[in-house]
Amino acid sequence: MTEQKYDLRSVLDELKSDPSQYHETDVEVDPVAQLSGVYRYIGAGGTVQRPTQEGPAMMFNNVTGFPGVRVLTGLMASRKRVGKMFHTDYKTLGQYLNKAVSNPVWPVMVGEDEAPAHEIVHRATDSDFDIRKLVAAPTNTPVDAGPYITIGVVLGSNMDKSKSDVTIHRMVLEDKDKIGIYIMPGGRHIGAFAEEYEKANKPMPITINIGLDPAITIGATFEPPTTPFGYNELGVAGAIRQQPVDLVKGLTVDENAIARSEYTLEGYIMPNERIQEDINTHTGKAMPEFPGYDGDANPALQVIKVTAVTHRKVDPIMQSVIGPSEEHVSMAGIPTEASILQLVNRAIPGKVKNVYNPPAGGGKLMTIMQIHKDNEADEGIQRQAALLAFSAFKELKTVILVDEDVDIFDMNDVIWTMNTRFQADQDLMVLSGMRNHPLDPSERPEYDPKSIRTRGMSSKLVIDGTVPFDMKDTFERAQFMKVDDWEKYLK
Repeated sequence: MTEQKYDLRSVLDELKSDPSQYHETDVEVDPVAQLSGVYRYIGAGGTVQRPTQEGPAMMFNNVTGFPGVRVLTGLMASRKRVGKMFHTDYKTLGQYLNKAVSNPVWPVMVGEDEAPAHEIVHRATDSDFDIRKLVAAPTNTPVDAGPYITIGVVLGSNMDKSKSDVTIHRMVLEDKDKIGIYIMPGGRHIGAFAEEYEKANKPMPITINIGLDPAITIGATFEPPTTPFGYNELGVAGAIRQQPVDLVKGLTVDENAIARSEYTLEGYIMPNERIQEDINTHTGKAMPEFPGYDGDANPALQVIKVTAVTHRKVDPIMQSVIGPSEEHVSMAGIPTEASILQLVNRAIPGKVKNVYNPPAGGGKLMTIMQIHKDNEADEGIQRQAALLAFSAFKELKTVILVDEDVDIFDMNDVIWTMNTRFQADQDLMVLSGMRNHPLDPSERPEYDPKSIRTRGMSSKLVIDGTVPFDMKDTFERAQFMKVDDWEKYLK
């Protein structure tokens, strides 16, 4: 019996059995601002301005200007939904991903007969070729620089093909065959490959893969040191799904594509060529980013020259993410939790029970660490754990430390510790002059000239809400009777 191939459609087939987690609509929606505006109310969550909420993933079946194309958003906009799709406890997703990193299942090559992503092919040489008419990328707000590919997995290699990698970037459709791509300096392996090609003044072949299962899109967001230079995160995806990711040779470029994606775009990152991100709108804005603000338009994005667009034949799915939504929290936060756990478990084994990167930090800026102390000699170990977290992920800004009796997934419980187990004059640590994420708008010299010399520096914060070990009896929570069959009273 042939094993069923794992892809986005197989995940959706399983998810459809739970109407609280998946919903389709045939009501017409405009991809320019309206689609994201609708989902803001239904299920975006994250750092999106209220009103918003946690809700089902949404499939829009009737998208203005794109007959026969569906747009999916919010697939990962719920940590519980991610746990459901991975068949694991949502509270231990960090540990689950760590095991996948340590036991990768590497991708395999398949032929064209096993590549539904290539069922329909549009080449740049076609007289009517225009990515803006072929790719139903939403424009998130009325001031966005244009339609954005927000969850396209870029696959590329170094020049001698000895290393390959996958990463996710914001990419704006600028012209009929031109995409602007933002590659954060020093933060992505694809960027290192592109620098190598640019120094040689050669275009870098890539594929952009869209409409993928969550094992790929979450696995692809791992960063160093957890996945060092040359580690292809498709191996993490293979381990999560217990099935290797199928790759197929590109049709117009010397690079591989993900064979079971819904869409692939092929092309080249052009050397020594840049484009103004908002060249078509001149709004000064890019798109909403994970901190909850509109990103500033970049004056000099790298340029992708598109050579082909391919997609599935029947009802292809364009997948999209709202930048500040809970979906970004899952994609960025869960791998970061895994990275922090990996480092602290090596340095201080057994002292950090769990880690959570909550929506308030967009998955990147904040982590909550659950600390275990065995005896008085462990006092202070919690603060060293915080320093290790900053080492594991340089974009982290705030660490909150709590005891084992606090539910790190309940922000009311976490904030309760600040009111009953915390004194500001002794339980705060401020670390100034450190690197952080440049998308935090407070990290600019004019905001804090004494500590911030250049954009992207920050003062980092540790809030120690753990009880001193020698006083733990004083802080025992009220103990209620345990009632195992409490649910029967709701029937």
